Amino acid sequence: MNAEDWITHLDMAAHPEGGYFKQSFVSPEKISTSTHPAERNLYTSIYFLLRSQDVSHFHRLKSDELWYFHAGHAVTVHILDVEGNYRAEKLGLDLAAGERPQVLVEKGSIFGSTVEAEAAFSLVGCMVSPGFDFADFELLMQDELLALYPEQEQVIKKLAYEKKPGTLSDSGDKC
Repeated sequence: MNAEDWITHLDMAAHPEGGYFKQSFVSPEKISTSTHPAERNLYTSIYFLLRSQDVSHFHRLKSDELWYFHAGHAVTVHILDVEGNYRAEKLGLDLAAGERPQVLVEKGSIFGSTVEAEAAFSLVGCMVSPGFDFADFELLMQDELLALYPEQEQVIKKLAYEKKPGTLSDSGDKC
């Protein structure tokens, strides 16, 4: 199947950070934590599809996000940790090439993703715990990130919006 087949069959929608998503699971259990302003689902999960011509722009969550590889080519998850250190995690099945079938993005990290192969896509699953809520989603812009992490200019210019795109709404849950 190609990217458009997955998008159609999974009834995916465009995501404000880039790529396509469809919520797949929501825990019926709720949890309260000191890091979230209100009660959250214990976990939420989505399908997320990124094509090589797409970029998942830098954003930050108040929860851990665990990524699982499903189909297509490897995806690179670009992470600036809470100290501003950069690392690139390859999510895929070619273990000999350094890919891993699961990648954890720790809460508070700034992250985005890309598919490096030409004319390719990656289908992954993303599970967030405590569960995702748009109130916990922060899309970060180039100028604010460059002021904080000037040494990461190359990846910031690649993955951060110069200015906020259109209206970002909470018309659908991300995870």
